[in-house]
Amino acid sequence: MTEAIKLTTEWDKTFAKSDKVNHKKVTFRNRYGITLAADMYTPKDADGKLAAIAVCGPFGAVKEQASGLYAQTMAERGFLTITFDPSFTGESGGEPRYMASPDINTEDFQAAVDFLSVQDNVDPERIGIIGICGWGGMALNAAALDTRIKAAVASTMYDMTRVNAKGYFDADDSEDKRYEAKKALNAQRITDYKNGSYALGGGVVDPLPDDAPFFVKDYYDYYKTKRGYHKRSLNSNGGWNIIGCMSFINQPILQYSNEIRCAVLVMHGEMAHSCYFSRDAYANMVNGSKYTDNKELLIIPDAVHTDLYDGGGKNAIPFDKLEKFFKNYLVR
Repeated sequence: MTEAIKLTTEWDKTFAKSDKVNHKKVTFRNRYGITLAADMYTPKDADGKLAAIAVCGPFGAVKEQASGLYAQTMAERGFLTITFDPSFTGESGGEPRYMASPDINTEDFQAAVDFLSVQDNVDPERIGIIGICGWGGMALNAAALDTRIKAAVASTMYDMTRVNAKGYFDADDSEDKRYEAKKALNAQRITDYKNGSYALGGGVVDPLPDDAPFFVKDYYDYYKTKRGYHKRSLNSNGGWNIIGCMSFINQPILQYSNEIRCAVLVMHGEMAHSCYFSRDAYANMVNGSKYTDNKELLIIPDAVHTDLYDGGGKNAIPFDKLEKFFKNYLVR
C-alpha cells in the first residue's frame, strides 16, 4: 500500500554529518495514502526505548535543510528523531506536486507520530514535535488535535492561514482584497486546467532587487546561497504552484489552540519580520486556557527569521533550551 518513491542514498544535506548519531532513510504513510520520506537520526550506542521527536519545516523547504539540522542536533542530545518532507514535496509522494493543505500537512505530523509510536526503540508515551516557520503553525494545530503529542515546539513560526488570508502584517485584511485574491486564483485554476499542468509561483526572488524588503533579503541569504540552497527545495527554486496554498485562505488552523494540554515552547527572533505570528499565537494559546503552566514564549534577542533555520552564524538556535524542554516533558 506504499507508493514507490526514490530516496537519495548520498549525504546531500546543507549541514555536516555528525559522527555522534546513526542516520538512515525511512518511509511511512499518512491517512490519505501518501508515502512520506524521512531521515531518521538515532544516538549512537542508544539503549532501550527512547523519547522521540518529529521535525518539519520551514514552509517550502526540505528535510535536508533546517529541519534536518534540528533533528540531527537533538539526536546528538539523546533523542530519536525523524525529519520528513511534507506531502507533495521533496522526496515524499503525492500528486500533483508542490501543493499545500492545512489538513493534509497537519496529518503529515500525525502520520509521523503513528510511525514513531510503533518503533521498537521508541517509547510511544514520550513523543514530541518541532515545527519550523510555517510548520510551526502546523505543529500547534497538530498538538491541538493529537493527544499523543506530549511536547511541541514552534520555531520562528508563520501562521500560513493568516498570511494567506490577510497578507504580511495583516496589510490585506479586507473582504475586497480577499475577493480579488480569490478571483485571481480561480482564474489561474482555469488556465491550469486548460494547460493540463500547474504554473509555479516562483521561489525566493533571484536576482535580488535593490529595493527588496529586508525579509526578502533574509530569505535570499538562506535559500539562494551556499548557506541553505538545496536542489529539491521549493523556496530555493520554482516555488509552490500558484494555486498551491489557496485553501489556507478560509481554513484557520489555530482555532482551538487554547485547548492544547501538552507542553508548548514558542520561540522567535526578536528582529524577525514574522515575530508577530508567535507573539499572537502564544497570546491566543493561553487566553482562557486551563493549561498555561507548561506553555512558554521565548524571544531571542537580535535574531532574525532565518537565524532560527541554521543559527545564522551566531548560534541563534537555543539547542540547550530545546534539550531542557524536551527532557523535562518527554524523559521520565
